[in-house]
Amino acid sequence: MRQINSKMVEARVVPGQRLFSQRGAMLACTGDVTFTPNIVGGQGGFGSMLGRRVANEDTPLMTVEGSGTVLFGHGGHHVHVVELSGEELFVEADRLLSFEGSLQQSTVFLGQQGGLMGVVRGQATGQGLFTTKLAGHGSVAVLAHGGIFELAITPDRPRHVDPQAYVAHRGDVRNKLSTALGWREMVGRGSGEGFQLELSGSGSVFVQASEEKF
Repeated sequence: MRQINSKMVEARVVPGQRLFSQRGAMLACTGDVTFTPNIVGGQGGFGSMLGRRVANEDTPLMTVEGSGTVLFGHGGHHVHVVELSGEELFVEADRLLSFEGSLQQSTVFLGQQGGLMGVVRGQATGQGLFTTKLAGHGSVAVLAHGGIFELAITPDRPRHVDPQAYVAHRGDVRNKLSTALGWREMVGRGSGEGFQLELSGSGSVFVQASEEKF
């Protein structure tokens, strides 16, 4: 999968290998390519589908097979291609534009990513109680408002991110929601960003140049 411009990616489809994409994300294609609705939410199986249905967070996917090339994009949003080399990527389902079938997909309860604060994060930021985990080797195209920048996270350098600017993270990363109230907020002169998402460990976080929700 390769970047065409800031809002489009091109994926090569070869026999015997599958791609997954959001429904309606195909912009153009060449060759003999088929698109089939994936009613169980990718490779996560029934458990993945059930978790999404309970939380009302299911994002319908298409299975892409055949031989040819496909251009993907969605809603004019910015697109960023992430190359995984065995590590894990955690990303909201509605941020996924497309990903290679070589990656293993599952649904993760946010309580496993920061305990109770993970649940609080989901409720406070509107990002939901479940998130999607992709693991293995392959490419993932994710969506964002205003472009994406990747910030490294190291054991001695955690990152604090506005929850609304958060897109995804990869690697061995822990997260928790923390308050960021100071004297400026106390006197009404702050930015209004009363919460921060603190990420620590080894990996990276992807942030968008906007606080706009999907």
